[in-house]
Amino acid sequence: MKALLALARAIDALTEHVGRVVIWLVLAATLISAGNALSRYLLGASSNAWLEIQWYLFGAMFLMAAGYTLKHNGHVRIDIFYNRLGPRGQAWVDLIGGLLFLLPMALLLAWLAWPMFHEAWVTHEMSPDAGGLVRWPVKLLLPAGFFLLALQGVAEVIKRVGVLSGHLELPREEPEEEV
Repeated sequence: MKALLALARAIDALTEHVGRVVIWLVLAATLISAGNALSRYLLGASSNAWLEIQWYLFGAMFLMAAGYTLKHNGHVRIDIFYNRLGPRGQAWVDLIGGLLFLLPMALLLAWLAWPMFHEAWVTHEMSPDAGGLVRWPVKLLLPAGFFLLALQGVAEVIKRVGVLSGHLELPREEPEEEV
């Protein structure tokens, strides 16, 4: 069990690192969006590439931060019964949900998205818009994001098994309040 918990800690560290990097994409997208708007309204010039990079960054923020959000208990869930359960009951719900729903869904979506990325890579797919960008980087975000979500799902399953076996006590992290 110690080796599995060490693996879960390593996955948590990777997820935390990816999440901290993705946070900076919010600033990049904001600056690009503001710059593009200023360029369009002040100079009368705009670029499809700038619009597309904003979309790419939004996709990266959403997909690459899914595991980070899971680690920090930030995904939407229906808490009608969950909050009434003790730590062991919550661990059972999380374990069953992770094994039956999260992991199969994330792995299936990563697997299904891979051929779409591969085809874009092989054919050097470009945006059909004038001045648009190459498409394979944004298509790589799909399998990568779902793989990272599945990886964090593995860590969460390991931690729940640790709780149920008495090897670990999870601090209940509340999702951050929206500002």
